[in-house]
Amino acid sequence: MALSGHVVGLLKEYMRDLVEQAKQETAAHASFGFSATPYRSDQALSDLLAILDDRIESEGMQVGLPDGFLHQMWGLCNDASAQVTERVWLEMNSSDQPTDTRASRTLGVVK
Repeated sequence: MALSGHVVGLLKEYMRDLVEQAKQETAAHASFGFSATPYRSDQALSDLLAILDDRIESEGMQVGLPDGFLHQMWGLCNDASAQVTERVWLEMNSSDQPTDTRASRTLGVVK
């Protein structure tokens, strides 16, 4: 499936929104004294699909997403799951950074 530059831009925007949301959630949890919960890389893909579903319902064709796009993205995410999991695992285990939602979303999908 070839993605147009416009669609890639929308996907990046949606993931930036998810990363920002995770940043805000982490700050909110920290302000109440809660520690970050472990976040698996497959959750980043699930979160992307969830935001895609939400945005398609609210914006859909108005932003230029093709018909059947969510279904195609499900397939791509299923195909990419092993590679994303491996990359996030390698990145997280090769650094001193804790595995949190924001970092997993950033590593797993945005880069």
